[in-house]
This record gives sequence, structure tokens and C-alpha cells, in this order.
Amino acid sequence: MALDRRNAMKLGGAAVLAAALPRIAAADFAPRPAGWRRFEISTRVELSRDGAMAQVWVPVPSVTEGDWMQAGDTQWTSNADEVTLKTDATGARFVHAVWSKGEGAATLDVTSAASTQNRAVDLTASNPAQTLSPEERARFTAPTKLVPTDGIVRDTAEEITAGAASDLEKARRIYDWVVDSTERNPATRGCGLGDVASMLTMGDLTGKCADLNTLYVGLARAVGLPARDVYGVRVAPSAFGYKSLGAGSPNITKAQHCRADVFLDGFGWVPVDPADVRKVVLEEPPKTLTLQSPKVKDARRTLFGAWEGNWIAYNVAHDVILPGATGGELPFLMYPQAEVGGERRDELDPGSFAYTITTRELSA
Repeated sequence: MALDRRNAMKLGGAAVLAAALPRIAAADFAPRPAGWRRFEISTRVELSRDGAMAQVWVPVPSVTEGDWMQAGDTQWTSNADEVTLKTDATGARFVHAVWSKGEGAATLDVTSAASTQNRAVDLTASNPAQTLSPEERARFTAPTKLVPTDGIVRDTAEEITAGAASDLEKARRIYDWVVDSTERNPATRGCGLGDVASMLTMGDLTGKCADLNTLYVGLARAVGLPARDVYGVRVAPSAFGYKSLGAGSPNITKAQHCRADVFLDGFGWVPVDPADVRKVVLEEPPKTLTLQSPKVKDARRTLFGAWEGNWIAYNVAHDVILPGATGGELPFLMYPQAEVGGERRDELDPGSFAYTITTRELSA
């Protein structure tokens, strides 16, 4: 029987997840590294195929950076003819399963482990050792299909940063501009698309995380600041009382979230998340907050330079080419993907492509 993403798996709900978490009282939003937490992420796919050949690609954690994220092992079970764990040219990892023509549903269960912790960068203490290689700098200032760095993107970025005395000031100005100029749109499908030039050209600066945080990345790259989207999924509630900034249950099928990083010489990769500031404005109870509300101001101050370790990173990939796929490139890989009979299925339509993602916290 096909799975329906809109129905939560009965694994005990939010109470089970909350019971497994340390008891931390709500406080000012000030995440600081405080020890690693280890999570298991399980993706269950059941794909109707009517006798046709089918393929599925399931993203798994591939980011390992010593102070905040460690990707672990991945295992799977499936009735597929071939299943492999692959890493593409960008470093993104995914499980690729292939079924030849035949009857019966295509099933795949993928389980991955990853460790995470709170992340915070001290922006008052520069370290000359924090530099980026020429190859990495070129990669993270380059345009992508949906994120050009010329034209209206460059013009907007130069206007925002005109007269800035340092890269840190440029990065902060872009962050403040995105927070002040955009809005979260609850009607946006999934996490959005991240078509930065279209957003600026049409003057429609609304969307979700893959729109608003990618806007930050595009503007930063356009003025020479290395920046990257980091695609992942929320795995636990916020320990700081923000209902909108955490997973509400062990079922995280719809908990995908894209964050952003900007590289500043002397500080390294600096986490930024203007999209989550806008999420707090729209969704945080009592859902009447504004940019002037204390809880929003707290999030805004924190989310330039820090973020909470209740989220697992998958990859930092743009313009993803899925091996064996007949469909075109993906702007990013944050959701499972499927093709049946050479036709791409809609990863956001449970009637077309059913999957469920769950999580549990493991002992450190």
C-alpha cells in the first residue's frame, strides 16, 4: 500500500521525540557549541510503477566540518535490481536505486546517521589562518543556473554594500537587507526554487528558505564574497522555545530546510539564516509578530553568526545532475527524487511519489 506523506507515522509523535531530548528551558536564542548530538534519519520509499522501469535518488548526509557537522554511515534495504551509494562532483551523496521492468511496487528503505552541534562564530576575534583556497573561492563565488552574479543581482548587491569598509560589513548589510526586504510566503511549494534573478526582476521578494537564503547567497557572490546554500532537514525541536525553528515530531517528511554560509577571511565560514528570521515573524506563536517583536529581534541577532544544532546538513550542491536520469538538472538536491518510465515524478505530490522520512536521536 502506498505511503501518504500527509499522514504522520505513528511513532509516538512529538511526545516521544521530546522525551528523548535534554530538558533545556526556553531562553534567549543563543546557541553555542555544547556537545555533539547523534541522529538517525530513515527514508521509506514505496513507488507505484505499473510494470515500468523506475529509479529513485535519496539524498543522505555528506557534509563533514569538524566543529558542527559529521556525516555518518548509510545503509539500505530494497527490492531494487541495483542500489548504490554515490557521490557526485560537488560532494553530494545519495542512494541511487534502479528497478527494471516488472510488477509490484518499488520499495527502498535508507537509514543514515549524522552528528551535529550548535554552531557559533566569534565575529570579534579575527584569525589570519581562516582562509579559503583559490579553487574553493572560485567555486563559491561562481554563478549557477538560477543564481547569476551579473545584471540585476550584481547591481542590487553593489547598491546594498556601497561604502562598506570590510567584507564583514558587506555580509552583514546583505543579511539585513534580505531580512528587511523579503517575506515568507506560506503558499510557496516546498522550500521554493531559488530563482534569484527572477525574484529581483519581478520585485517579488517572497518565498521560503530556498528562495530567501539563496537570495543572500547570490547577492554575496555578486560582490565577491564566497557563499553557499546548505541543504538539509530539521531533526529535533528547538531548545530555545522557538516552535517554528525545529521539528515537531519524529516524522520529518516536510521538515527540509536550506541554510546559508558566507566565507569571511579571518573568520571562516559564517552561518547566516535570514529566511528563518522571516519564518519566526510568520509562524512563531501567537503568529502576530513583527520585525520589532523581541523574539524576532533575538532571532535576527543570532542568525547572523550562529545556528542551532537541531538540523542535519545533506549537501551544498547546485545544478545537480542525477546519474541515469532522463530529466534535466535539479537546482538543488534536498528531497528524494524518482522517475518511472523515464518521467520525473513530483517530489512534492504524495499522489505521484510517496515517501516518509523519520528521525530518532541516538546515544552520543
